[in-house]
Formats: sequence, structure tokens, C-alpha cells
Amino acid sequence: MDMTGSRRIEAPRERVWEALNDPAVLEAAIPGCESVERTGDDSFQARVSVRIGPMSAKFTGKVTLSNVRPPEGYTISGEGQGGAMGFARGGADVALAEEAPGVTLLTYDVKAQVGGKMAQLGARLVDSTAKQMADQFFDRFAANLAPPPVEPAQDIMANPNTSNTAVEGAPTVVMGRREAVAMADATAGAPREMRADTSAGRFSNLLNTVPREPLGMPIVFWIGSGAMVGILALLFAFG
Repeated sequence: MDMTGSRRIEAPRERVWEALNDPAVLEAAIPGCESVERTGDDSFQARVSVRIGPMSAKFTGKVTLSNVRPPEGYTISGEGQGGAMGFARGGADVALAEEAPGVTLLTYDVKAQVGGKMAQLGARLVDSTAKQMADQFFDRFAANLAPPPVEPAQDIMANPNTSNTAVEGAPTVVMGRREAVAMADATAGAPREMRADTSAGRFSNLLNTVPREPLGMPIVFWIGSGAMVGILALLFAFG
């Protein structure tokens, strides 16, 4: 089985090189990977669950790095055992090239051989499964290295109405009639004496609307009668 390809990764070449040698990054990127452990300066051990067609198995593999050229690339060689499902062995050349500032082009050339029951499934199924796993690996690998999206800053000058917009979640202040009148007078800069005169005039107008002799009796009579009724109510309530 031969497979070649390339991927454009939005990250500096040094960072891509470090990620390719980081067991935690590899474990997160390899489909079905259960663990990746470094066993030496240039060697790893991994455990991966693989499903090919109707068959599935867990592979335990050992990988050795050679021809290491940081941060340009290296050669991978290894072998994995999947029990009754068979085995896989082979190698791959991986190269990193700086395509642009902050952009790396990763190319790979894989040569592998499978045996056991896997080989009986047919080369087309094995090749398509391997390509699918490779695509998933590079998608996850590139996403892990991609910088987080930057939200555009809100331009206040471009939106002059921003200062007049109510802030979401801010408490709403409810004012009574007296508070509203007081705020309006303060905003207009009215002197204290003018506000007092205005209040006195409003009270005088209110008194003018009251009849002088309701039902033919003086207003003093009605005020005294109301006071007497109030006193009697208190006596009945608390007596």
C-alpha cells in the first residue's frame, strides 16, 4: 500500500515540528487512539482501535524515528500487531517546508504492508480506510495548531448611536412623578425659589377647585366632621 499527500497547516514550522514529537498532540489527532507513550528519544509506543469494513481490532504498535532533521522532517518506521486481524508494517517520509510566514506545508510518502485477515478484505478497502484515517488525523492535527479566531473590535466611531444604546442587563430605574419633576427642574437649571413658587401656585389652583360651601355648609364644618369620624373609628378599632 502506497499513499502520498500534503497538508497546509496554519502554524510556524517550528511549532508543527514540536507537535509531531508531542505524544499528547499525537494521541488527540490519531483516530481511535487510546494511548501514545514515548519510549525513547526517537521511539514511541501506541495503542489504537481500528475498524476496516466488518472487522475491528486493537493494534499495539512501536514506531522508530530516523533521519531526524529538526525542523525539516524525519523518517518513520514501525510495526503494529492486531491479533487475529493481522499485522501492519511499513514506513513514511515526513517533510516540513515553510510556505509563508506562519504557514507550513507538510508532505508525506507512506509505504506499508498488511497481512493476516486484513489482507483478505481487499486492497481497495484497506487503502480507502487508510486514506480516511490519514485525512482525519491531519484535520485534527491542523485544528489543534490553528490560532483561535479573533473577534472584530466594535468601532464606536463607525456607529455613532452606540453611546445612546441601552446596555443589555443594566437595571431599569423607575421614577415616580415627584422624582421626574425634580429631575426635569434640575436639568433645566431652574432656581430653588422658582420651583417653590411653582409648587405654591399649583396648590392654590387645587384649592380653587374645591367648593366653598359643599351642600350649603361651610368647608370648616366638613373638615371638623371628618376629623370626628376618624377619632371614633380609632376608638372602635382599639377600644
